[in-house]
Amino acid sequence: MRTTVRLDDDVAAAAQKLRRERHISMSEAVNELARAGTRHQPKRRPFRQQTYAMGLRIDVSNIAEAIEELEGPDWK
Repeated sequence: MRTTVRLDDDVAAAAQKLRRERHISMSEAVNELARAGTRHQPKRRPFRQQTYAMGLRIDVSNIAEAIEELEGPDWK
């Protein structure tokens, strides 16, 4: 497919460098860089929720009491 694209300066420089190193055309260099980018899958770390002991234990079975404990008696 033939198309016109506008490359950012850093991308154009990377393509030019690859083109010179491998003695290939600019189109081949851009294609190789695009393929390398689509193959690259960053390693994902599992999500872990961080918790901190705050010293306050609240029974949430009665929401009104929990809100009063957190906000004070004048929360309404």
